[in-house]
Amino acid sequence: MQIPPLSPPPRVLTVAGSDSGGGAGIQADLKTMLALGVHGMSVLTAVTAQNSVGVQGAWELPVEAVTAQYRSVVDDIGVQAVKTGMLASAALVSAVAGLLATTDAPVVVDPVGVSKHGDSLLAASALDSVRRELLPTATVATPNLDEVAQLTGITVHDEDGMREAARAVLDFGPRWALIKGGHLAGDAVDLLTDGTEEHWLRAPRLDNRHTHGTGCTLASAVAAGLARGLAVPEAVRAAKEYVTGAIAAGFALGAGIGPVDHGWRQRA
Repeated sequence: MQIPPLSPPPRVLTVAGSDSGGGAGIQADLKTMLALGVHGMSVLTAVTAQNSVGVQGAWELPVEAVTAQYRSVVDDIGVQAVKTGMLASAALVSAVAGLLATTDAPVVVDPVGVSKHGDSLLAASALDSVRRELLPTATVATPNLDEVAQLTGITVHDEDGMREAARAVLDFGPRWALIKGGHLAGDAVDLLTDGTEEHWLRAPRLDNRHTHGTGCTLASAVAAGLARGLAVPEAVRAAKEYVTGAIAAGFALGAGIGPVDHGWRQRA
């Protein structure tokens, strides 16, 4: 019996750095995409020596290597969504922003500035390029509160502060801002807004310290939903549900902070 060819799943491209410990970065992105039924592809921007206790080193790739990877995938295979993560330097931010501007697909920008352990993953000189060049390409920007402070100078203490932060991020040009309030006390609350609509997403705060890769995972899950044709609010709600389950199932690994469990639904 001849098996008919299968239609390819939606394709999502991650442009990000590698986490050698497997909990965040490119590794988390691809695991998330597989778990959510899309085909993940990657453009590597940097290599890190990283484990459960921190980042021991980081080396960015040349602009030419990043550009060649991007063009290789997009020009041949095509994409239904793109997600960006660690871009490391102003040169890489500018190059990636230019590539995104030529791509007809929704873009999720996770403006990665520091690791879970507080290690810097973005040169201070690159912040202006993120504001002026990268964020305007975003369908959805997904900063956490530390990244909000880096980008806008606003320190968020409560939900009213999240509204102020969202307005400031939207001023840089993304269509939607998803302000992640996971660092606040109380429930894990996020605010999604385009300046007109407001969507508050709440989940119980889970008693689990093993949350490495949460931001990468959420942004990749949003991109997966957009690639599957969901509207932004629906894609973000589905991503929030997936990440909440992944945090609940996060496990110890090494001597420090372990990763979320990207395969939790397969083991549920």
